[in-house]
Amino acid sequence: MPNRTIQEDQALADALTEANRPSSLLVQFGPERALQLDSGAMLEHWQIAYQTYGQLNADRSNAVLICHALTGDQHVASRNPITGKGGWWTAMVGPGKPVDTDRFFVICANVLGGCMGTTGPASTNPETGKPWGLSFPMVTIRDMVRAQAHLLDSLGIDSLFSVVGGSMGGMQVLQWAASYPQRVFSAVPLATAAKHSAQNIAFHEVGRQAVMADPDWRGGRYLDENTRPAKGLSVARMGAHITYLSEPALHRKFGRRLQERSAPTFTFDADFQVESYLRHQGVSFVERFDANSYLYVTRAMDYFDLAADHDGVLAKAFAGTKTRFCVASFTSDWLFPTSDSRAIVHALNAAGASVSFVELESDKGHDAFLLEEPNLFATTRGFIGAAARARGL
Repeated sequence: MPNRTIQEDQALADALTEANRPSSLLVQFGPERALQLDSGAMLEHWQIAYQTYGQLNADRSNAVLICHALTGDQHVASRNPITGKGGWWTAMVGPGKPVDTDRFFVICANVLGGCMGTTGPASTNPETGKPWGLSFPMVTIRDMVRAQAHLLDSLGIDSLFSVVGGSMGGMQVLQWAASYPQRVFSAVPLATAAKHSAQNIAFHEVGRQAVMADPDWRGGRYLDENTRPAKGLSVARMGAHITYLSEPALHRKFGRRLQERSAPTFTFDADFQVESYLRHQGVSFVERFDANSYLYVTRAMDYFDLAADHDGVLAKAFAGTKTRFCVASFTSDWLFPTSDSRAIVHALNAAGASVSFVELESDKGHDAFLLEEPNLFATTRGFIGAAARARGL
C-alpha cells in the first residue's frame, strides 16, 4: 500500500464520517418504510441527509425542494463540512435571492447513492458492518426522487410550492413532476434533459473506467482495505469538468498562458494554466467525494429516460399535469444543449401544460446555471414570483 500523509488520512476519515453520521439533518427509516428500488432490490434500513433554510409557514405551502447535480450535496447554501467552502448555489438560494429563504422553506437532500449522509456505497451495510461498496444495489433518478418523497412525508409536507434543479438536479425535477404531479405546484428544470444522450453516457463511461483502472480501487473494496482510487477519480473529474465548460470560457480564463513560468519546460509537468487548473479540480474533488458513489450516480443519470416509462412518448409523462414549468437552457451548453430543453417544452406543450421557456445567452457552458448569470436570476425570480402569487404566498 502506498504511503499516505496525515492530511490524506484525516480527509478520508472526515468523508467516511459524513457518509454515515452526517453533520446535517438526518432521517433514518426502518423496515416499515423500506425503500423499493427500480432494480427490484429493497433497502430495509436506510437514511437520508438534508439541510433546510428558512421557515415553513403555518399551512405548509411554501416548501421548495432543491435537487442537486452529480457532484453536489445537501449544502446548497451553507458551509460544506469536508471542504469548509460555502454552499454550491448561494447565487440562487438565500435571503433576497431568486429562491428567497426569507420567503420560502428550502429543503435540499443528498441523493440516494451519494456520499454525504444519504445511504450509498460508502455507507455501512447494517447486515455486515462494513461499507456497502459494489454490493449496494443500483439506483435510478426515480429512486432518488422516491427517497425524497419519503423525506417530505416524514416532515409532514404534502405539497411542494416548487422543485428546482439543474443538470442531474433538473432530471430529478422532471421525475418529480412525472411521478408526483399532485405534489408539485411549480417546477424549474435548468440545463437538463429528459434522457441522457449517447455522448453523455460515453463521457461517463470514460470516467468510470478511469476509476476502475486505478489499482487502489481494489474491485470497489478500497474502504475495506484503507485506500482509495485517488488518481482514477481525479482523472474522471478532470475529464468531466471539461464538459461543464465551453471553449470561449476556457480561452477567456486560460488561453495558452503558461503556469508560473516564462517558457515551456519540455516535460510533462503542468506547463499551461489550464493543465494546472484541471489537476487542482481533480485533487480537490477526491477529498470530498467517494469513488463508488461517482460510479453509481453517473450510472443513474445514464439510465434516465423519462419517455421510456410512457411508451416512448414524453408528453404522456406529463399528461393532465397542473404543474407550471419554467425551462431554461444556455447557448454555450454543449453537454445539455438547448435542443434537449426544446424537446421537454414540446412534450409539455403537447400535454397542455403551462410552460415558460428561455434560451439564455452565455459563454460559460453547462456550469452557467451555477454561476453569476443575471438573466437566469431575472428569469427564475420572475417565474417564482408569479407562481407564488398564484399560490397565494
